[in-house]
Amino acid sequence: MTPPDETPRKLLLVVDAPSLLHRNHHARAHTRALDRAGRPVWALHGMLRQIIESIDRFAPDAVLFGLDDRTGSVRRDRYPDYKAGRAEKHPELIDQLERAGALLDALGLATLTPPGLEADDVSASGAAWARRHGWDCIIVTSDRDTFAHISDSTKVLRLIDGGIHGSPLLDPRRLHTMYGVAAANYLAYAALRGDASDNLPGVPGLGEKTAAALLDAAGSMQAVWADIEHDEGRNVAAALDSWSLDQGGRRLGARVVKHLAAPGARERYDFNVAMMRGHDDLDLGLTPDVPGTPGLLPLDIDRVSRVVGFLNVQATTDLAVRVLTGTPASAAARWA
Repeated sequence: MTPPDETPRKLLLVVDAPSLLHRNHHARAHTRALDRAGRPVWALHGMLRQIIESIDRFAPDAVLFGLDDRTGSVRRDRYPDYKAGRAEKHPELIDQLERAGALLDALGLATLTPPGLEADDVSASGAAWARRHGWDCIIVTSDRDTFAHISDSTKVLRLIDGGIHGSPLLDPRRLHTMYGVAAANYLAYAALRGDASDNLPGVPGLGEKTAAALLDAAGSMQAVWADIEHDEGRNVAAALDSWSLDQGGRRLGARVVKHLAAPGARERYDFNVAMMRGHDDLDLGLTPDVPGTPGLLPLDIDRVSRVVGFLNVQATTDLAVRVLTGTPASAAARWA
């Protein structure tokens, strides 16, 4: 609760649109829902419904949607096997991914497709923008990569099977409780562990539990690498042994240091960090001091009714009019 003598901090909601579209495609394809032009709309409708529910829950001052550049990838240019092995996307999902930006722009919401980059880079930049401007930020996604952006000013709503209201809202304390990793160390943890979905192997010999234990015991990978370089990892091994014994486990310091000191281990870690780190310096185009610019709420009632109505789900249109335009429920019903 904000003290009465303090101005409430404004809130930016950043949405990982492709993540939500993928999730809703797989969850709702059985509905075969079509818009008024007869095109597949189940993923788009599911994403939009979840975002409307998020806006209703958190009451943000601005909303920004991150989209992937589907024409090029700086990460794939650097590493051609990036995300190799993923199943081919269904044509009906591709169609809805390609239409998402136009739908959101038509509503008056802000979208950003950074050249050669991904929605996660928009999330990273949104978190950085909020911190610089004294705002809070909530990132809505089903992708755990965004955990690296969690801080005192940024939380992540990670969508799971429970939907908006049944999904965990992660702050630094809850992230550590659930994963045993400090928010500031999540990128290092991911780099050690690797990411099979992006086809990025981890450091050999270090799985999720060992990576989390190492960071909890040593504090940071900067300290770990410095100790390995200057003292053959003796302090790291001792700290990890002490941590493990305190947890009722066996000594594992010497084994972990051996893996970290092996040829190629540091290179693998550094490569993963470079691939996984989100670009946090994108120009988001947000101008919160200029009323009516894309991304600011509330939206125009006629625009919302027309655009959402085209999806052909009356209940969602009614909800959108009420939530996105600030229209009371009774008035929204009359409008519909």
